[in-house]
Amino acid sequence: MIELRGKAVADAHKAILQEKVAAVGDSVITMAVLLVGEDHGAHMYATFMEKTAKNFGYGFVLKQLPETATQDEVVTALQELNNDAAVHGILPLMPMPKHIDTEALIDMLDPKKDIDGLTTYNIGLVTAGKGGFAPCTAKACMAILNHYDIPVEGKHVVVIGRSQVIGKPVALMVLERHATVSICHSRTADLAHHIQQADIVIAAAGRAHMITANMVKAGAVVIDVGINELDGKTVGDVDYDAVSTVASAITPVPGGVGSVTTTMMLEAVYEAYHARNVNR
Repeated sequence: MIELRGKAVADAHKAILQEKVAAVGDSVITMAVLLVGEDHGAHMYATFMEKTAKNFGYGFVLKQLPETATQDEVVTALQELNNDAAVHGILPLMPMPKHIDTEALIDMLDPKKDIDGLTTYNIGLVTAGKGGFAPCTAKACMAILNHYDIPVEGKHVVVIGRSQVIGKPVALMVLERHATVSICHSRTADLAHHIQQADIVIAAAGRAHMITANMVKAGAVVIDVGINELDGKTVGDVDYDAVSTVASAITPVPGGVGSVTTTMMLEAVYEAYHARNVNR
């Protein structure tokens, strides 16, 4: 069994990206985070992304608003980032306060700065196979498969989860690579039957240890996107200890997909910078 650790993938991508960033000379590549409210997880991620971006040599802008911010105030803050020529990529952090209409807000995000593929425009490009910014977690799944030379063409890939940021885009990405794809979700009848048909399982449902060893056929590859708390520990959607005895390769949690996602975000910021400067 091969453990598909994310650090090796992230390091390989960072090495290539560092060469590209070095080539821009004195120009500063800058990402921005829009943070609204007091959600603990969002605040932690904002701090993490600031440290990550600065350590990589990027500029970083944090636009932070209180829990009481109105829709208009949040829209104004986003428009300021849209219009700031020094900012190349924008990441609105979720969740925002319940009174904020996040869908309306995302539709106002400049698609050329939409580094996590949230806008309808970029979702459309990804769906049509015409480029665009894809969600970074979905890209991380593909980067792991690529790095470890796991073939996708002709394979049956079963994706568990249908979110706009993971399930749907990663299904489209493997379909683009000529896989046969099944998308399962919380209302799929006889989920185990579908998973047992998979050559590659991509688990992104957000339920701790929902995939057990008896659901996975011998020799399957398992990509676990889940991040859940169980008995005080961070675990995935897959029961790692049990499934690793039947899978040919599997990502750990933590240490798998999540560690690659951040690198995909750094790449997307560079791509946004490059696209704007090439098209001048």
